[in-house]
Amino acid sequence: MSKEIQIFDTTLRDGEQVPGCKLNHTQKMTVARELENLGVDVLEAGFPISSPGDFKAVEMISKEIRKPIICGLSRAVKQDIKVAAEALEKAARPRIHTGIGTSPEHIKYKFATTPDKIIERAREAVKYAKSFVEDVEFYAEDAGRTDNEYLAKVIQEVVNAGATVLNIPDTTGYCLPGEFGQKIKYLAENVKGIDKCIISAHCHNDLGLATANSIAGVMNGVTQVECTMNGIGERAGNTSLEEVVMVIRQKFKNQYHTNINTEMLNPISRLVSDSMSMPVQANKAIVGVNAFAHSSGIHQDGVIKRRENYEIIDPREVGLDQSIIVLTARSGRAALAYKAKQIGFDLTKDELDIVYKQFLTLADSQKEVNPDDLKELINKSFSSVA
Repeated sequence: MSKEIQIFDTTLRDGEQVPGCKLNHTQKMTVARELENLGVDVLEAGFPISSPGDFKAVEMISKEIRKPIICGLSRAVKQDIKVAAEALEKAARPRIHTGIGTSPEHIKYKFATTPDKIIERAREAVKYAKSFVEDVEFYAEDAGRTDNEYLAKVIQEVVNAGATVLNIPDTTGYCLPGEFGQKIKYLAENVKGIDKCIISAHCHNDLGLATANSIAGVMNGVTQVECTMNGIGERAGNTSLEEVVMVIRQKFKNQYHTNINTEMLNPISRLVSDSMSMPVQANKAIVGVNAFAHSSGIHQDGVIKRRENYEIIDPREVGLDQSIIVLTARSGRAALAYKAKQIGFDLTKDELDIVYKQFLTLADSQKEVNPDDLKELINKSFSSVA
């Protein structure tokens, strides 16, 4: 039986920290409802103490969204934790997410303190959070740059204090997949009682490795992945929800599974993009407009003959109707005949030869040939022959 990997969505918290991506309460609720329908296991609704607006958003989502765990972020500060608890009061399944930086850089330059005092603050934060809710997640910020032996000491203390979820963030996107995987493995082997907890990965994409690091984590004991729709988030972004889910579905279907309804991925991607005015790059995996588009003649011919020749995912699995054949100067006769048939022209070989010459001339003069262009071209080609 395959192991369940929980999906922790932080689109409304880490994703919303992107400059210009702030959502109003109505927009937040709309996205939250769709994330619930998508099947996320945990929905991080915001950082309650950061602003009255964030507090209200977490409070509203807690009242209405009932299926996923609703999570509120806090620092390892008593007032933060208290305010998070207040915002989550109406949640059916509340979780307080608290933590502190553990890397040498954070200890020395951010907190100006000592490793021992960081451990003390971590332990006390978890204990205090446990006085409000049973489900407490601890994050060791910048764990990616934290020495494994020290990180294990911190994690051991918060496990002893009652943490139920252990978030190991690669906050700066520093790790290589092998390094991050080994970090998770080290913790799994050296922290007593960790098997009773959920180990979570929260990876950033500064070096383009967030998804790879998250999957490496899963292969070494992670059972919760923290991610965002479209991979939005601080700086270069977070782990992409759609990428992680589809990697697990395609490459590890006999070992792991998620509860995500993958047919909703593209519609929700568009909703998040439109709501946040954050365009999705055209070549973005799974949800980019070109993810299932083909313009090379060789590829088009292969896809027309059998989709699996060039696609490892059926577009219907992720909420699209079909693959897209884009007519360009690189397209061949097979693609031209295919597109012509779609608009009502079943061309013979001789007719195709005539149209193809005219098509290449047109395609060289513009980036793409759309259906209207093609219809006009075919009509002109036949009228000139007549």
